Amino acid sequence: MKMQALAFGVAMAASLPLAAQPIPVGHLMDNSGATSDVGQPYGQGVADALAWVNRSRNGVAGRQLNVSGFDYGYAAPRAVSQYQAWTGRSRVVAIQGWGTADTEALVRFVTRDRIPYISASYSAALTDAAGRSGRQGVEAAPYNFFYGPSYSDGLRAMLQWAAQDWKDRGQQGRPKYVHMGANHPYPNSPKAAGEALAAELGFDVLPAIQFALTPGDYTAQCLGLRNGGANYAYLGNTAGSNISVLRACQTAGVQVQFLGNVWGMDENAMKAAGAAANGVVFPVRTGAVWGGDAPGMAQVREISRVSDAAGTAYRPVHYISGICSAMLMVEAMESAGQGGEITGERIRDGFYARQNWVPRGFEGVCNPSTFTREDHRGTLRVALYRANVSGDTSQGSVTDLMRAGTMKIENIATIELDRRADWLGW
Repeated sequence: MKMQALAFGVAMAASLPLAAQPIPVGHLMDNSGATSDVGQPYGQGVADALAWVNRSRNGVAGRQLNVSGFDYGYAAPRAVSQYQAWTGRSRVVAIQGWGTADTEALVRFVTRDRIPYISASYSAALTDAAGRSGRQGVEAAPYNFFYGPSYSDGLRAMLQWAAQDWKDRGQQGRPKYVHMGANHPYPNSPKAAGEALAAELGFDVLPAIQFALTPGDYTAQCLGLRNGGANYAYLGNTAGSNISVLRACQTAGVQVQFLGNVWGMDENAMKAAGAAANGVVFPVRTGAVWGGDAPGMAQVREISRVSDAAGTAYRPVHYISGICSAMLMVEAMESAGQGGEITGERIRDGFYARQNWVPRGFEGVCNPSTFTREDHRGTLRVALYRANVSGDTSQGSVTDLMRAGTMKIENIATIELDRRADWLGW
């Protein structure tokens, strides 16, 4: 019965004049898998933004967005299967995606089918649009885009900050750096790039330390960290398992400066980890965080009311980034709709139509992006923030704790990386 109803709905939509037909869009989410701790707020930001576009802007070019959401539980085979369903039945023209393993597995598919894939994976391998880097395992990815710096560039910025931090604190000798994370495409994505730059900057690079993507007892890893004498440690996993590491290392008395990846720390993780999260440095993709007074925050708050009518929810950094990702896709679709059919190829070209691109109405929130046909590194500006936890986080909501100043995220540096040709795709 459900399949009959779906087929009837698709047939009815197809019978409408083109100008009235909804625009099919896929939205791949992790609301239940290993990365759902950060997947849920990001996915909600994407969903709310697209629903808001339908309500407040009458969709794109006068056509409503028909968004098909799917929770794939962070299982790459399910993502590939759902992609096949979307392209075979719904014929989506663009997809908001999620993880690294699934995004990389779909590169050849989306290139073949000419479907722009705007992921929440920031794997540098996705930035080599023309396939000119010549790096082993990196193929042309002309239909892959993401909002914000790559994992590799985020780590490079933190390493540059760490090298300066070592000097500013008057430390002697060579600092020691270690990569930590699961043996998985996502945390491994920036590993080689980070270790190479660390060595270039004068760090001693220690053997990597593995820990799973899920919460657990990581006392052994913390003892290894302490015994190795690491000064700076990169946490490559999402916040859920990083919280376990931070707590275990606090208990073990480990003294190290943790560097969290873009998914490795947020306001929810600060509350969960408490004092163990204090001092973690991590990249933030947006120009403002919740509660800020940037001009575009008024529109962000409107979008938030799509799923929070009362307007009382605190939205972490990932929610706002989801909005920026969705709005880049929407405006690329608007460019595609100017005097022509909204196809995947025209949407792709819409990503090249602007320089220093900030979606309209989101000034001060969504940082500028520039994409070219050869280089999909949308930005090389990396804003670094520090988690500041000054009291007990077990009582009160994230909203209460942020309002009281018990928790803060403070901008400590903005690093402008060089657009090095040897860093493309890596």
